[in-house]
Amino acid sequence: MSNENKTQGFSTLAVHAGVEPDPGTGAIMTPVYMTSTYVQEGIGQHKGYEYSRSSNPTRDALEAAFAALEGGQHGLAFSSGLAAVDAVMMTLRPGDEVIAGDDLYGGTRRLFTTHYEPLGIRFHFVDTQDAANVAAALNDRTRLVWLETPTNPLMRITDIAAVAQLLEGHSAKLAVDNTFATPALQRPLECGADIVMHSVTKYLGGHSDVVMGALMTKDAETDAALRTLQNNVGAIPGPMDCFLVLRGIKTLGIRVRQHCVNGRAIAEWLAAHPKVEKVYWPGLPGSPNHDVAARQMNDFGGMISFTLADDSLAASRKVCESTKVFALAESLGGVESLIEHPALMTHASVPADQRAKLGINDSLIRISCGVEDSEDLIADLAQALDA
Repeated sequence: MSNENKTQGFSTLAVHAGVEPDPGTGAIMTPVYMTSTYVQEGIGQHKGYEYSRSSNPTRDALEAAFAALEGGQHGLAFSSGLAAVDAVMMTLRPGDEVIAGDDLYGGTRRLFTTHYEPLGIRFHFVDTQDAANVAAALNDRTRLVWLETPTNPLMRITDIAAVAQLLEGHSAKLAVDNTFATPALQRPLECGADIVMHSVTKYLGGHSDVVMGALMTKDAETDAALRTLQNNVGAIPGPMDCFLVLRGIKTLGIRVRQHCVNGRAIAEWLAAHPKVEKVYWPGLPGSPNHDVAARQMNDFGGMISFTLADDSLAASRKVCESTKVFALAESLGGVESLIEHPALMTHASVPADQRAKLGINDSLIRISCGVEDSEDLIADLAQALDA
């Protein structure tokens, strides 16, 4: 499904994307089609559905919503964000090369290096903040460029349009993990990306109750290849999870606005705190590629990382374990605020020398600002830092 109402505001789009009243009953919400198979009137004579691994009406509505949110033509739902990443990787062959950001979600990097590298796919991990680094690694064997922007956990910003321009006329596809920004703030397909990936578990679901992934594209050929893999492998979400995400998407616009309000208030407060050494949030003037973020994003989001002036592991542990409103947990993007320690939690699978090179040190703390009152979140961080 394409976004046919590009003049609509994002919140309007989010409420209505992919959803039509049920033709049989008029139900305003898409029903949960809890069925594995569909009765056929005759052999090969069916109503568009044969088996729910291949398609399900609830999932179809969600996939149409995914496409509309990103301004694409096609959307696909997967059982997790990593299942979505894996589907893209399965389109490659031994001898192919991938250029990827050096600051990636730990699970993505682990999938690349522990599974696909031994299968003969070569990876070049580069700092994509400078498109020249992508250009230097590009060659005639490059088949995929994989970006995160903002990155996890250092909030680095890549100029999507600049990288897309580098790939014009090249056979490599550009894929962008848009999980941190969400389509409310950034739409990579409109910047020249070929594929957009989301860990739907995070902001699109928004309520910490579903694990899911998504891919969106404008290209019918790319969609056909990915849809074949989706059906062949079967890493699909169930209809109840699809229903929950359809419900979550309806409030995406208003939720993201509050995430951004809280992100700004907390980032500015942390930047002025004497016990904080450095704040990673692309909305702060002077942040690397702040101008790029301001150009390709509508706002700067609710994800923040920071380091402490006391760079000991004990100090960062104490802060993470002392919050009362911020819950100590992995994941992000829910209505509740979360705090975590990347080196010990989400990025523990990244080799220690690589973490050190990137700046993911023992002092680094990552927070996901929820939709609570910013004054309460700041007070909670204040008492944790005092601890």
